Amino acid sequence: MKIEITREPDETVIAELGVKEWPIWECGESEFPWHYDQTEVCYVLEGQGTVTPDSGEPVEISAGDLVRYPAGMDCRWSVKQPVRKHYAFE
Repeated sequence: MKIEITREPDETVIAELGVKEWPIWECGESEFPWHYDQTEVCYVLEGQGTVTPDSGEPVEISAGDLVRYPAGMDCRWSVKQPVRKHYAFE
């Protein structure tokens, strides 16, 4: 399972997806396991962290990233700077 990242997507992409209407999730500096029941797409507003799939390479995320996490993925989050992101499920 692979995490897909678009760094600094064009504003037209953000508008077409309706990102600014999505709910917001926030998390302080921490480490925790996570399981994605559904495919999630998020747009990182603030912060920085590393997401490491159980069966893959670590992926660095930071403000300005549009990220897609696949359904069924187990991973470990390591939040280095508090994260604030819009998110939606597909």
